[in-house]
Amino acid sequence: MRRQIDYHLAHARSAASAASSGARASIAASCEGFVRTLERIHAERDLSVEIDAPASHAFRGQREDLDEMLGNLLDNACKRSSARVRLTCSREGERIVITVDDDGPGIEPLMREAVMWRGIRADEAAQGSGLGLAIVRDLAETYGGSISLEESPMGGARARLTLPAQDVV
Repeated sequence: MRRQIDYHLAHARSAASAASSGARASIAASCEGFVRTLERIHAERDLSVEIDAPASHAFRGQREDLDEMLGNLLDNACKRSSARVRLTCSREGERIVITVDDDGPGIEPLMREAVMWRGIRADEAAQGSGLGLAIVRDLAETYGGSISLEESPMGGARARLTLPAQDVV
């Protein structure tokens, strides 16, 4: 477990130099593989995973880091949803805003900040290590971004990830 934490922390630290190198990762391209995989994993639940990410929206950073952040957020949403997960992407100035909504039980307001720290989980009965959201937070902050948890219009939780945008040429 310690090696995993050290690996992810070192990786997050190195991401800052990647952000300044002009690296670019398509949000839509990253999402494609996740949807197929998650729908297969949760096939017995007839889970619907919807993606609304324009091809022109890109993250200024490494594809592996984007995959790590999106993978954790989508996996969490799928585990807790009743039937639907939706990822939307919008551009706000120099930022890309990615929201992941689910129709599950949500996260209590008092727990929303706490679950961003390593080892803290909102549901101790569910599988997981309590590292996913902490990794997302660390990576987002390394790139000058942020993550917040809110109530979703779908009834469950909403993760709002803000990252630097990269123009697609």
